[in-house]
Amino acid sequence: MTNVSDAPARDSRDRVIVFDTTMRDGEQSPGASMSLDEKLELSKILEDMRVDVIEAGFPIASNGDFEAVREISKIVTESTICGLARAGMVDIERCAEAIRPAKRGRIHTFLSTSPSHRDHILKASQEDILEMITKSVGHARNLCGDVEWSAQDATRTEQEFLRRCVEAAIKAGAKTINIPDTVGYTYPSEYADIFRDLIENVPGADTVVFSTHCHNDLGLAVANSLAGVQGGARQVEVAINGIGERAGNAALEEVVMALKVRGDALPFHTGIETQHITRASRYVSAITGFPVQFNKAIVGKNAFAHESGIHQDGMLKDRGTYEIMSPETVGQGASNLVMGKHAGRAGFREKLKELGYELGQNALNEAFQRFKDLADKKKHVFDDDIIALVDDALASGADRIQVKHLRVIAGTDGPQEATLTVTVDGEERTATATGDGPVDAVFNAIHEVVSHTAILRLFQVHAVTEGTDAQAQVSVRLEEDGRIATGQAADTDTLTASAKAYVNALNNLFARKEKSAPDAIASGF
Repeated sequence: MTNVSDAPARDSRDRVIVFDTTMRDGEQSPGASMSLDEKLELSKILEDMRVDVIEAGFPIASNGDFEAVREISKIVTESTICGLARAGMVDIERCAEAIRPAKRGRIHTFLSTSPSHRDHILKASQEDILEMITKSVGHARNLCGDVEWSAQDATRTEQEFLRRCVEAAIKAGAKTINIPDTVGYTYPSEYADIFRDLIENVPGADTVVFSTHCHNDLGLAVANSLAGVQGGARQVEVAINGIGERAGNAALEEVVMALKVRGDALPFHTGIETQHITRASRYVSAITGFPVQFNKAIVGKNAFAHESGIHQDGMLKDRGTYEIMSPETVGQGASNLVMGKHAGRAGFREKLKELGYELGQNALNEAFQRFKDLADKKKHVFDDDIIALVDDALASGADRIQVKHLRVIAGTDGPQEATLTVTVDGEERTATATGDGPVDAVFNAIHEVVSHTAILRLFQVHAVTEGTDAQAQVSVRLEEDGRIATGQAADTDTLTASAKAYVNALNNLFARKEKSAPDAIASGF
């Protein structure tokens, strides 16, 4: 059971429009440039996700941006395609040309309104700003039926002047009014109040859609976006993975899933097909080169991973104990019981079942202890690691020869030396030997403690998983008097794995010989 809200039929007034700006504001992240082909592919993913508005670029910024907006306008038929334009006539005309092929196009024009921007960037008076809003929005409206206007740095604008600006934009023909927190300065209750004030006090406010656009400089972008919706906004401007200028934008996946999961407290809904979220996140990460942090909400690698034994036990009893949404809802696949040092016996037993192992209690206890020892050495224990250690444990359970201790001296100054202690039928034997390399020294030491005439026919090493802390899986094949036996072992220490694999092969060879000579090992094997 999950707590995802499935409330049936909701009022259309509670429908929140999702406006994705990954290809525009997101691409403004330093180093996040996307090629035309990458933008075309992303636009298809966003359309599959049922994003309402795709802000495809800033056409006046470059020929590449213009081309991207125009080509996306040709292939996307379900979402509205939007281009950004400053208040200048040339900007607006270039934008209109870029979106002309779109089935549904939008011009998004903006102008700074705060004292800081008026004085230092525009060097314009309040009256100048009002006149520019009227002219720019009016011109855009003549070229396109769907116009959005943004008050850049709105949250640091005097509220009375902001009302006048919004009124001017509405009168000039804007259908959507965006109130951006351009520098990530506001906080949730303050942002919600801005919307309430505008909706209550600006003539014509009931005829337009108000929109949020929040930056994450104080880590409040998602919280502010949700507060804006509570204050009356019915469009949220967001980006996949939260990419964007400086600290980024409100993350699409977090805003959408907060509305979906907490329908009880946030009685609003979007049209997003959430099962495409992880696909979109991974694609954006791949094309921008910006990795998604492991603990990132909704789309992070660990978002549905459970390592604590207590959490794993709860998950096995009822997923709702530690998950407020299912990973399938966002396209993450199944929950993952992470096998790390904090994992419990119940989680380990369940993992073994998934991998096809049904162990008795004694075998389970031994395998669990070996797993814990491995988890202390490795940051992440993968399925293949568990398979290797369980197979190793099952193979060596009845071995008469077992490796107890190994110390190897290696390096550029030879000869290499190995000191090995094994038990043979419970009796400890120790030997020190040198060799042409550390592996040769280990095998020579084994020969000293268990004399035999077997010939090494195969020695092979491969990494079980990725990373410098990966387990090495070693395979050894021995031949003696026409008998062939193989042995395998895995360990994060390649030399330890080599010693265990060699001994495992000897045990298997001994088991074959024992049928005809039960005391072979005592007489020198």
